[in-house]
Amino acid sequence: MRPRIARFGGALAVGTALTLGLAACGGGSDTPKQDATGGGDAAAPASITVGFVGDLAGDNAAIVIPPRNGAQLAFDEYNAKNPKVKIEFKAYDSKGDASTAANLVKTAIQNDKISALIGPAFSGESQQVQPILEEAKIPSVSPSATRTDLASKGAKYWHRIVANDDVQGPGAAEFAGRAITAKKVFVIDDKSAYGQGLAQAVAKTMGEKGAEVQADSFEATETDFSAAVNKAAAFKPDFVFFGGYYAQGGPLLKQLRDKGVTGRFMSGDGSLHTKFIEGAGAQQAEGTLFSCPCKIAYAFAAKDEKAKTFTETFKTKFQGQLPEIYATEGYDAASTIIKAVEAGNTTPEKINEFIATADFEGLGKHVKYNPNGEIADTNVYIYQVKNGTVEAVGNSKDATLG
Repeated sequence: MRPRIARFGGALAVGTALTLGLAACGGGSDTPKQDATGGGDAAAPASITVGFVGDLAGDNAAIVIPPRNGAQLAFDEYNAKNPKVKIEFKAYDSKGDASTAANLVKTAIQNDKISALIGPAFSGESQQVQPILEEAKIPSVSPSATRTDLASKGAKYWHRIVANDDVQGPGAAEFAGRAITAKKVFVIDDKSAYGQGLAQAVAKTMGEKGAEVQADSFEATETDFSAAVNKAAAFKPDFVFFGGYYAQGGPLLKQLRDKGVTGRFMSGDGSLHTKFIEGAGAQQAEGTLFSCPCKIAYAFAAKDEKAKTFTETFKTKFQGQLPEIYATEGYDAASTIIKAVEAGNTTPEKINEFIATADFEGLGKHVKYNPNGEIADTNVYIYQVKNGTVEAVGNSKDATLG
């Protein structure tokens, strides 16, 4: 996910600057991170630091704070066991800006000597940060960056624990084609690296299934969606898909309904948050569908004991907050690193080697990574707003609307 379009030039510039300081960073594989006791591979350090980068105070922070908290919960549970090597967890707020994320990661490597990173949360941030981490040889696991081409750069230290847009888009479209039998489809995106990729995947699949498809887009900072809304109203679609985030998705739906567009509305993981309902209004949001290559614990709590336990534990730790989107993925991303450390891997290089062989049953999915860093699990789940709350419908492959 990502709310701003990436600029590759910035990433390369930061990456080049970082190269000059790597010898002093202690973040590369040839210089294991050590503490005051002089630990390393031969003598394990007392602790290592793992970072988290994402939008913690920007417009779409509500879908980044849950994975941060999920990771925090996993590390706190691990440290409570008084392990030989503790894990310090430090979060960095990018406010959703890719250039800021790149600078923060440089600081995390140089000053805080991170041994691994969870994130970045958004795809645009990931595009700029990926070459920096690669140069420094710092392993990363993103809980939520879904842009497909992130896996095509040949990176050896990058991983994600969520399926990409070319998995989610067709999954959402296949479900819509089967459960809604949509014939006229209007697709809107926010021109972001995430939203555009997801919307295009949906449009392509719906078109291949025989639907008549029209599309429009607007900037990720836009608040007046009248141009797209008027175009949709004239087309009279029976299905509307939005590739973007809840901060715009909720108000967009409200404007569509106010204009008389009655077709079923669906969006992806970037909109899958209770704040979407607030933005649209409960009445307008009722029946809205969402797709996500993630398993939201509270939505599955009624039929999954692990999800129920995690929901209760999360709410207790975080003052009643629900484990919203990607809290589960944050927990499983942290668990990947924890298992590496438990196996005696404390340097970035050794942690990265372990991630490549990880194979365990996580909270939300089976955790195993392909050689290109993609998660092997490709399940996509459908959610629906019912009575003002988000409920699980089921796996996109066989889910039906009651």
